[in-house]
Amino acid sequence: MRKVLGFLLLFFALAQMSAQQTGENELGAWYMYFGTNKISKRFSLHTEAQFRYYETTSNFNQLLLRTGLNYHINPNAIATLGYGFIETDGIFQDSPSEANSKENRIFQQFILKNKVWEFLFEHRYRLEQRFIEARDITSDPEIDLSRTEHRARYRIQMTLPLTNTFFLNFYDELFINLQDDLFGQNRLYGALGINITENSSIQFGYLRNQFANAVFDRLQIGFFYNPDLRSVFKKKKVQKSD
Repeated sequence: MRKVLGFLLLFFALAQMSAQQTGENELGAWYMYFGTNKISKRFSLHTEAQFRYYETTSNFNQLLLRTGLNYHINPNAIATLGYGFIETDGIFQDSPSEANSKENRIFQQFILKNKVWEFLFEHRYRLEQRFIEARDITSDPEIDLSRTEHRARYRIQMTLPLTNTFFLNFYDELFINLQDDLFGQNRLYGALGINITENSSIQFGYLRNQFANAVFDRLQIGFFYNPDLRSVFKKKKVQKSD
């Protein structure tokens, strides 16, 4: 009986150590910037930067830089072709500063918007082609884990204005792998938003990021800035003509 009890205690201790290694029990944070920069009647530029940490202010996890060209079919429909660079440290505990993967990503996206009473809905459909360069720095750096993966994502987002300044924002996003296991992850998000100016806002939120074998809790601070750059482009054209 003592041997069985000892084995069970050892098993649960190892399981707890494994959970800690992934950072699953830690409250992490994502600090984010998003921009939609209008350059003409139909076109705008998407700009984005995200800094993700296993803990709220330390222990780097991921850097994500993304940009794209948006085509505004109408005020409620937007098509995007874009590119992203992602650098990831997949080890929770302090490790060499060398990140263990770098990714170049191409994506295609389509957004549909609609309004129901006071609720603003947004449906985002995205396809991603992921070119991942990776090595296992924990055991053998010579082992090449580079690969190409394809993924589909669908996000439904709902925004509820409270006043001219404050609003609530919620979304749920499903990630579907187009190879191997179908389920990739699911992100459930809720936030309080504040309109700073006519074209800028900030959101303070919480994200529950669920994978097949782990769930991560993340605080989020997102800054959104959507300037109209058409006047800048007009000035440049005028200067060239002069």
